[in-house]
Amino acid sequence: MANRRDQSINFIPAKITIKFSIMRPILCLLILCSAFGLRSIAQDKDETAVTAAVESFRKALIDPDKATLDKLVLDELTYGHSSGMLQDKAAFEEALLSKSSDFVTIDLTQQTLKVVGNTAWVRHTLSATTNDGGKPGQTKLSVLMVWQKQKGEWRLLARQAVKVP
Repeated sequence: MANRRDQSINFIPAKITIKFSIMRPILCLLILCSAFGLRSIAQDKDETAVTAAVESFRKALIDPDKATLDKLVLDELTYGHSSGMLQDKAAFEEALLSKSSDFVTIDLTQQTLKVVGNTAWVRHTLSATTNDGGKPGQTKLSVLMVWQKQKGEWRLLARQAVKVP
C-alpha cells in the first residue's frame, strides 16, 4: 500500500509540471497577441484620424477659411502643384483665400495611406472642378500627402501633385 501512495504522490507533480510546461507557451502567445492587437487598434485609430484630416482638408480647399487652414497645415508646409510651382504655407493660404486657386468640387478616389509612428503618407486621385481666378476648369491629379501628428492632431507637412495622363 505504501507503494501505491508513493506512486500517486509522484504522479501529481508530474501532472502539474506538464500543465505548466504547456501553459507557458500559451501564455506567451496570448501576451504577444495582445501586444500586437493593441498596436493594431492604435494603428487603426491613427488611420481613421488621418482619413478624417484628409476629408477636412478636402472641404477646406472648397470652402477655405484661415482658421481651418491653420489648424490643418503646419507652418513648415511645402505644397507642390502639378505645374511644378511650389508654395509655402503663406502662399498656399493666400491663393485659396483670394480665390486665385478656387476649387468648386473635389472628389478623392483610390486613396491609400500608411501610418509610420507620428508620420503618415496618403496617396489618392483628385478630380476637381475649378474656377481659378474666375476661369472655369477641370483637373485630375495624382496626389501624395505627408501628414505629421503633433499634440495629438494630424497636420499636413507636404503635398505633391502630378497630372494624370
